[in-house]
Amino acid sequence: MRLRLSYDDRSAAILVFPVLAVLLVVAAYPILYSFWVSLHDIVLTRPLRRPFVWFENYERMLGDARFHTAVLRTTVYTVVTVTVTTVLAVGVALFLNESFRGNKLLNALLLLPWATPSIVNGLMWKWIYDPTYGLMNALLVKLGLLDSYRAWLGDPDLTLFLISNAAIWKQMPLAALLLLVTMKAIPDDLYRAAKVDGATVFQRFVHVTLPALKPGLMLVLVYETMISIRHFDLFLIMTQGGPGDASYTLSWLIYVETFRSLRFGTGAALSYLLAMLTFLLSWLVIRALGERNA
Repeated sequence: MRLRLSYDDRSAAILVFPVLAVLLVVAAYPILYSFWVSLHDIVLTRPLRRPFVWFENYERMLGDARFHTAVLRTTVYTVVTVTVTTVLAVGVALFLNESFRGNKLLNALLLLPWATPSIVNGLMWKWIYDPTYGLMNALLVKLGLLDSYRAWLGDPDLTLFLISNAAIWKQMPLAALLLLVTMKAIPDDLYRAAKVDGATVFQRFVHVTLPALKPGLMLVLVYETMISIRHFDLFLIMTQGGPGDASYTLSWLIYVETFRSLRFGTGAALSYLLAMLTFLLSWLVIRALGERNA
């Protein structure tokens, strides 16, 4: 049986084909090739010897103590960054949802941190934390909260949280605007009905605003989780995995294994492990919020 396409279908196929071809070349091929690389023991110090090792690279990395440390650090960083970003974004969105003079100007200014390039953001916060001339030290000493300047990024107990703060400053504005758009879609009739029933401001937030925010919250949580778990630029600029292994995340381990140790096979395997972890966490968030919304 021959499949006969109409003129519109043939025209659509001809127009879509170049886009599909480009996507296959620039997206599908690199993904498949990197998976093929992860099945080989490729070390650039001996480029002519590339044995096929099946899943030994994955087994080696899963049993490596550095991988376990990186997973722990990545988990802490992701949980802190996503949680604080979401909570602050809800508060900012609630504030901007009110009508007051200068509201539109604040909406525009809110995007400035998000529009700041990641490298500029990392350098800015590195200078703020600087132990010699950093603004944070100067402010705390001026207020009498510190006796002397402190090397903030040299403290293993604080480093991960200080990097999270830099990430939150950049990521929160976009999350707030996404939630604000969701809030604008909530019918005013629901709030008026709740007021008639005698609901307080907190009760209206819990029973009206929060349930209606679930689609926006799902989008923000999934997006922020995917961004945070793969963060690399801030770690490269601010600490390079240090001090010690205090900021040794999965993305940093992939960089070290691939471009410093020149082990492209294990680096590709780590990249796929990170991708699978990202998809798993995103799926869990979508499923949890989806079931609550059902």
